[in-house]
Amino acid sequence: MSSDSQVSAMLLGDLALPAGAWFPWHEHPVHQLVWSARGVLAVAVGDAHWVLPTTRALWMPAGVRHRTGAVGNAVLRGIYAEPKRCPVSWPEPRIVAVRPLLRELLDHLSADGLADEPRRRAEAVAFDLLEPLEVAPIVVPSPLDPRARDVEAVVLADPADRRGLAELGRAVGASERTLARAFTRDCRMTFGTWRTQVRLRASLPLLAAGQPMDTVAHRVGYASASAFVAAFRRSVGVTPGAYFAR
Repeated sequence: MSSDSQVSAMLLGDLALPAGAWFPWHEHPVHQLVWSARGVLAVAVGDAHWVLPTTRALWMPAGVRHRTGAVGNAVLRGIYAEPKRCPVSWPEPRIVAVRPLLRELLDHLSADGLADEPRRRAEAVAFDLLEPLEVAPIVVPSPLDPRARDVEAVVLADPADRRGLAELGRAVGASERTLARAFTRDCRMTFGTWRTQVRLRASLPLLAAGQPMDTVAHRVGYASASAFVAAFRRSVGVTPGAYFAR
């Protein structure tokens, strides 16, 4: 943190990220609000995965190991807050809404030459406007069993693959029961739940790009948009339309 931290609880800066660029795994000694002023970002924390359009940001507490990347060309707004001077103390990553007023404040705080007292007032309002959304991350753990890892590779390569676990087992040389036990043991969820998470994660960049819901549903393995929307809502807590609301 620079000497500006003596008068400011929040430091901001912009960084252009080309499509597909990812930072390596890292952590910060300060809190971060991960937000894209332009374009779409993706953030991973362990097996959890979020995609952030410009209307959503992710609160990243200090010390949480993560990596950030760009789904398309994006501008990462680096927003960092000193834990001792920050009124927000959420211990886990949380999605927040970036409504027009918060966006304008973040743009205002990024301007050069802002005097100390106006900066402190603007920061206080910006912190007040951090509105958490009840949105669950999409979690796709990797199994440890080598045969289950072979199935994982097949499903990740084509989330729309409709073969059941018995058929996939014949392809990799393992029984359905063996694979089912491996996914439950290693991933702490059934294969069906795990595959749903894979499909939903694959849908995020497509939704962020504005593709029609029917197209997204079929590309990730759902027979209809309604079935896809229902699965998304059950897992994430909101519909795709609400998550990516402009």
